[in-house]
Amino acid sequence: MINWGIIGCGGIARRRMIPALSLCKESRVVAVMDVNKTAADEVAAEIGAKAYYTEADLLADPSVTCVYIATPVFLHKDQVFRAAAAGKHILLEKPIALSISDAEEMVAACKNAGIYLTEGYMMKHHALNCMAKDLVHSGGLGQVVYARAQLTCWYPDMPGVWRQDPKLSGGGALMDMATHSYDLLQYIIGSKVVEVFAYTANLTFKYPVEDSSTTLLRFENGAQATVEAFFNIPDAAGQGRMEIYGSRGSIQAEGTIGQMPGGKMVAYLSDDTKAYDPNQSHEAVDITVREMDFTPVNMYASEMDYLSTCVANEVRPDFCTGEDGLYVMKIAQAAYESSKTGRKVTLE
Repeated sequence: MINWGIIGCGGIARRRMIPALSLCKESRVVAVMDVNKTAADEVAAEIGAKAYYTEADLLADPSVTCVYIATPVFLHKDQVFRAAAAGKHILLEKPIALSISDAEEMVAACKNAGIYLTEGYMMKHHALNCMAKDLVHSGGLGQVVYARAQLTCWYPDMPGVWRQDPKLSGGGALMDMATHSYDLLQYIIGSKVVEVFAYTANLTFKYPVEDSSTTLLRFENGAQATVEAFFNIPDAAGQGRMEIYGSRGSIQAEGTIGQMPGGKMVAYLSDDTKAYDPNQSHEAVDITVREMDFTPVNMYASEMDYLSTCVANEVRPDFCTGEDGLYVMKIAQAAYESSKTGRKVTLE
């Protein structure tokens, strides 16, 4: 078992990671830290860990090998620098940083310190998303030509909320949610995004970050995609849909883009793509319909255990890495640039 510390006992840590700890097989949290002493004490008592109130004190604890940083994005850079300097391996919540330059410095600092840095784009740990990736990479869909990913929520005006302040969050619906889909689609399709065109807007709310975004992507292998991320759609109305289309079939998924381990995925696979149907029937006899059977996996436990396994085996992570997070940041910044200029942006 690898011993962990948690920096930040609110938000995502309290809602998702803390409840997942009992499912971890390779990880054990021995210390938690929050500047809010009540939050730190409550979480520490709940899981039987030590409570700290400063990062320095937690990072000085010799029993801690890895840290999960679950704080607002504007705090990430300094906390990663301090954790790397203290020799702690890091699982960092997304997005990685406020800017590309900050992310580059963070990745470099961890590499120079010999520290493993992974990032919490946890949807790549979802069992169905992993199955979609395997089907695509095995050639089951033939040539991937198009994908669509949707992540929405209801996030109204609230005073003092850091995600609604661009100086603290780096952006709104696009930065907070579209980046999940950028990352996930690259993983499933197996190709990097090379061109971006995007729209962003404030259609419903008055905060200074966007509540609406649509992104058009082109991948290195030629596939195209659209990503929809909105803060102004009621939670129950958005179903977290994902669609992947190829020359031999498609994947249709619901509920695999989000924070929960469930959902549904159906593959429509063709054994004969040579014949032309002038009627373009959607009930063609050459299509096999297969609903994916799966065992749900807690994504938060899985991402913590992944880094623990890498540390235990002294193997550098090649999944959900800091470098992956840096590239997603480049896609997001290209999308913001496109939304301002009305032009497509090519990633270098």
